[in-house]
Amino acid sequence: MATNFVEELKWRGMLHDAMPGTEEHLLSGMQSAYVGIDPTADSLHIGHLVGVMMLKHFQLAGHKPYALIGGATGMIGDPSGKSAERNLLDEATLRHNQEGLQEQLSRFLDFKSDAENAAVLVNNYDWMKDFSFLEFIRDVGKHITVNYMMAKDSVKKRLSSEAKEGMSFTEFTYQMVQGYDFLHLFKEYNCTLQMGGSDQWGNITTGTELIRRIGGGKGYALTCPLITKADGTKFGKTEGGNVWLDANRTSPYKFYQYWLNTSDADAEKYIKIFTFISKEEIVALVKEHHEAPHMRLLQKRLAEEITIAVHSQEDLDNALKASSILFGKSTSEDLKKLDEKTFLDVFEGVPQAEISASEIEQGIDMIGALAAKTGFLGSNGEARRELKQNSISVNKEKVKEDYTITKADLINDKFVLLQRGKKNYFVLVIK
Repeated sequence: MATNFVEELKWRGMLHDAMPGTEEHLLSGMQSAYVGIDPTADSLHIGHLVGVMMLKHFQLAGHKPYALIGGATGMIGDPSGKSAERNLLDEATLRHNQEGLQEQLSRFLDFKSDAENAAVLVNNYDWMKDFSFLEFIRDVGKHITVNYMMAKDSVKKRLSSEAKEGMSFTEFTYQMVQGYDFLHLFKEYNCTLQMGGSDQWGNITTGTELIRRIGGGKGYALTCPLITKADGTKFGKTEGGNVWLDANRTSPYKFYQYWLNTSDADAEKYIKIFTFISKEEIVALVKEHHEAPHMRLLQKRLAEEITIAVHSQEDLDNALKASSILFGKSTSEDLKKLDEKTFLDVFEGVPQAEISASEIEQGIDMIGALAAKTGFLGSNGEARRELKQNSISVNKEKVKEDYTITKADLINDKFVLLQRGKKNYFVLVIK
């Protein structure tokens, strides 16, 4: 065995709870474990990454990981940690989402090799779709009492007086369906461990109970802590919503910036969870960081490692270039290399004015560009003063009053970046 999986999770701060005997069971030889992933979108977001990292560490420790796409459970909706029911998905959407998720998972997990512990992707819709309701309540339902199901925290919370809405029968049965998944994987693939977030403990132990009562075997449970931020705000969320792994939903630049902007306390925690850097190197990095916190060494290394893992070295290089445009020395050539999405992300919130294509064809004089046509500066007089003081740039290049903006200045055929001094930006959008 390459490493002790449970020990690895412990020092990385990724172990919340484990059923007695789990560590010994894993040390006895190669075992199989699974993590369930909700297929409500065709991309993972960074909230899913902890489960993916657990599977990767499991594989690195010589064990066999199963990634379970919850096609059937995604149709129901898990009550854990939620206050309302989910939208239900049709099969075509589920299959599309599954393909997107597998592509992203394969950046972390080895699905393709001939190794005995190569990862496997399964979808619980494949074994649940032909299961009739009568068969399910006869073959599975009779083995678990309502008292047992009611005792689960996820159910108690939804039925408490604080919950705004009650809980539908559909959601109530969720733990039975998830429990059956564990039983099915135990019987078909000898999968003996289910892993998940700490809010999944109740659902996972329902599975171990079914394995005991129906399968006549022993299943194990292991959970990781729910990831939090030191300031109490929700991990993985920005004002714009989730931070996705799909570059079309969250650009590599924005992805990189999310990690770069983590607090010192969070960066120290996240670098253990979201990278594969060794214990010795992390200890040295943390020490170096504490000696010069203003250098933000932890944040930079965290952001670099995870951007390369999720996207690529090239995407990281582009994100670094984009970051330097706002804060460092860059040229019009650097600007023109930005794709449209990254350009808009970098200059998000910067004031804009629309200019017609015909005007740019004829050329726009600097006074018009700064004042009359855009309102970037308050008056033509102010525009002249700023130009005389050499404080105006077009696409990061200083210009004088006699400069004319033409098509040659366009970034992505549609933007021109104006700047006064170091920090005042304005974007011309050609329509």
